[in-house]
Amino acid sequence: MSEAPAVDDQCLFCGIIAGKIPSSKVYEDDHVFAILDINPVSEGHTQVLPKYHAQTILTLPDEYLAAIGPVLKKIALATGVKDFNVIQNNGKIAFQHVNHVHFHVVPKPNEQEGLCITDIEKMWPMKKGVEREVLEKVATRMKENLNG
Repeated sequence: MSEAPAVDDQCLFCGIIAGKIPSSKVYEDDHVFAILDINPVSEGHTQVLPKYHAQTILTLPDEYLAAIGPVLKKIALATGVKDFNVIQNNGKIAFQHVNHVHFHVVPKPNEQEGLCITDIEKMWPMKKGVEREVLEKVATRMKENLNG
């Protein structure tokens, strides 16, 4: 069990969770708060927030991170749409615009609505043909970091 939830009085999402800023709440429990996005990409676009102020998942206590997974599933089911994206960004250059961990659940009801990636080569710049030896070195380093 972690310490009491951290709050940042200057944080937009902390203000929403505290009820100081209006929102369209769709879900709440002891660890998680979910609201409709005010600039939705599609109907049902939801922001899922931990009730603990952390800028990235690296500083979010595990109990909050663990509580979010099942809520993402509940929200996705509640949209009534079979296809959807779950997006979570950490850090400015990774396109995080609010410095409070949050996950987007973005319904994809058809080809025109929801997240639209028109130039997959630019949006997902795959490095094709990476040698197995290079992959194994990276895997070894990551395993050492996990165990260290």
